[in-house]
Amino acid sequence: MLPPNTPKQNHVLAALPEADYARLLPDLELLPMPLGWALYESGGHMSYLYFPTTSIVSLLYVMESGASAEIAISGNEGLVGISLFMGGESTPSRAVVQSAGNGYRIKASVLKREFALGGNLQHLALRYTQALITQMAQTAVCNRHHALDKQLCRWLLLSLDRLETNELVMTQELIANMLGVRREGVTEAAAKLQKDGLIQYSRGHIKVLDRARLEKRVCECYAVVKNEYDRLLPYAIPGPPSTDTLQTHAW
Repeated sequence: MLPPNTPKQNHVLAALPEADYARLLPDLELLPMPLGWALYESGGHMSYLYFPTTSIVSLLYVMESGASAEIAISGNEGLVGISLFMGGESTPSRAVVQSAGNGYRIKASVLKREFALGGNLQHLALRYTQALITQMAQTAVCNRHHALDKQLCRWLLLSLDRLETNELVMTQELIANMLGVRREGVTEAAAKLQKDGLIQYSRGHIKVLDRARLEKRVCECYAVVKNEYDRLLPYAIPGPPSTDTLQTHAW
């Protein structure tokens, strides 16, 4: 068992060799990540790279009208702020906490120092970025071709994969904003899942009652995303890592 609020609750940090982890540890700043907090805004300058531990962050694209839609989520499996090492230092998307918890951050200058070394953090961050791109692409396909109740199943499962419980605190209005649909559509989709005994929903509190049936109900997009994360990020999978991937440490 890990003690409360340890950086190794984040799988990227936990996968670092001890020498790399020890070098980075003094620069890791613990911070609470409350629901609705914006880590960065569209077009804003990015000063930190974030490592969620018990929180989940939504990456949103915001239209000129103010409407938004989620393009990906990031939690304890990864990091937030890839533009800092992809060469941009700003992005048209917005990062907002969708499930409250904690996380750690490092300054952009520390990240650049680590990347200059060309070591394990760089390798892990780039593999994570490839998995994140897959999630973004599959989200676009899913939103275009699949029914809302299947999109909701995908969203619930991806969120639960990043939490230690089977419960979420999330209003239907917030879910509608994430999926880029009307609240009435989410109400209808959630009611369907609740009627079939898959979830229990009450006053912004969602509890998954039957994950196995939820996985059968979801569209193919969930498996595509999960399989890519499991392939690229073996540290997120229980058991021994694949022999053709980066050697990792237990967490």
